[in-house]
Amino acid sequence: MASSCRRPEHTGPPDVFYNEEEAKKYSQNSRMIEIQTQMSERAVELLNLPEGQACYLLDVGCGSGLSGDYLTEEGHHWVGVDISTAMLDVALDREVEGDLLLGDMGQGIPFRPGTFDGCISISALQWLCNADKRSHSPPKRLYTFFSTLYSSLARGCRAVFQLYPENSEQLELITSQAMRAGFTGGMVVDYPNSSKAKKFFLCLFTGGTGVLPKGLGSETSDRTVANQVQYSGQR
Repeated sequence: MASSCRRPEHTGPPDVFYNEEEAKKYSQNSRMIEIQTQMSERAVELLNLPEGQACYLLDVGCGSGLSGDYLTEEGHHWVGVDISTAMLDVALDREVEGDLLLGDMGQGIPFRPGTFDGCISISALQWLCNADKRSHSPPKRLYTFFSTLYSSLARGCRAVFQLYPENSEQLELITSQAMRAGFTGGMVVDYPNSSKAKKFFLCLFTGGTGVLPKGLGSETSDRTVANQVQYSGQR
C-alpha cells in the first residue's frame, strides 16, 4: 500500500514513468481529464492575457495535449514540449492543434528570444528537483530551464506553473532559480485550507514588478498563505 502513495517523480525519470500504459490514462480517465482542464483554465487566467486576442503560448510538460486542448478552445496557438515519447504519441493520436516537440526542459528551451506571449505548465516543474542521472544537478537544471524560458518570452509576459512541491526547501529551490534567471513574481496558493482542493501556482513575470494575483479561497495575501502551507511527501 505504501508504494501506491509514492510521488511519481520518486519512482523514476519522467520519460520512464509516463510509459504507454500511464499515457493512456490521459486520454481515457475522465476524472484526470477534468482535473487537467481545470488547472489549465486557472493557469491561463493567471497569465492575464489580452482579452479577445489570440496569443502564441508555450506548454511545458504538455503530455497528451489536454492543457493544449484548453488553449485551443480559448483561441490561442501553442507549442508543447514534453520528455515522454509515449505521451506525445497520445497527443498525436488525438490530433491536437498545437505543434509538439520532444525535449528535456532541464536542458533548456530551444526557441528564439521573444518567441512566446506566455507559458503554462501543469504538474511538471517538480520533476526538475530530482537528479535522475549522476550528471544531473537540480539547481543547474532549474536555472538552465528558467534562463532559456525567460529569453524565449516577450517582455511583459507571464509564465504560470501548476506544481506539487514536496516541501518548503523544494519550493525555495525552484523560486530562487527562477528569480536568479531574471523573473519576478511568486507563489499563488488556491484554497490553502483544503487538503483536496489546494493547488500551487508559481506565477512569474518577465518585466516590471507586477502584482501577484490573490489565491482563490483565501482572505490573506498569497505570500502569507505560502508560508502557512503544510507540505506532503504524497500527492
